[in-house]
Amino acid sequence: MEQKFPLFIVTGASGVGKTTVMHVLRDLMPEFVVFSTDIDNFGTTAEKLEYQDRYNLLLHFAYSVALSGRGTIICGTFMPWDAQKCDTFNKFSELCFINLHCDDSTRNSRLQNREDKAMWTDDMLKQHEQFAQWLLDNAETEYNPPMPTIETTATPPSQVAEQIKRYVMLKWDERTAHTED
Repeated sequence: MEQKFPLFIVTGASGVGKTTVMHVLRDLMPEFVVFSTDIDNFGTTAEKLEYQDRYNLLLHFAYSVALSGRGTIICGTFMPWDAQKCDTFNKFSELCFINLHCDDSTRNSRLQNREDKAMWTDDMLKQHEQFAQWLLDNAETEYNPPMPTIETTATPPSQVAEQIKRYVMLKWDERTAHTED
């Protein structure tokens, strides 16, 4: 019987710190493979792929990593229904989402100071405010297991990464305990 592993997804609205914390996680958790959903991580190939195709590839990569007994963390805006459409979705014991969140003014300031700041119109900022609120409002009901939220407004990326690590290791150790029963 093939052992299934959990997959970890660090999600949140744009500007909450997913990419920044991803770099810290790679150093903090070398025993895990850390991927990003960002288009830059796929090179020029990404321009040819729809989002769902990128998600499907990421889950294939994560499954390949799991075959070696290691875990994967994916950082990026990724929703449960995106994962459910992937053909390797059922190869994981569970998908454990972690929501990064910061207050609206901090997120808006971060977005308006990025390289792509021209795209962050008032309407786009408002959409991300609503999305961030949706994640908070639905963390307990739309995610199984329920999705914890880590506040990034004033928390340094190293501390956010430590909180992610604690959650990941807790779930990873639960998996180990279940296989020993």
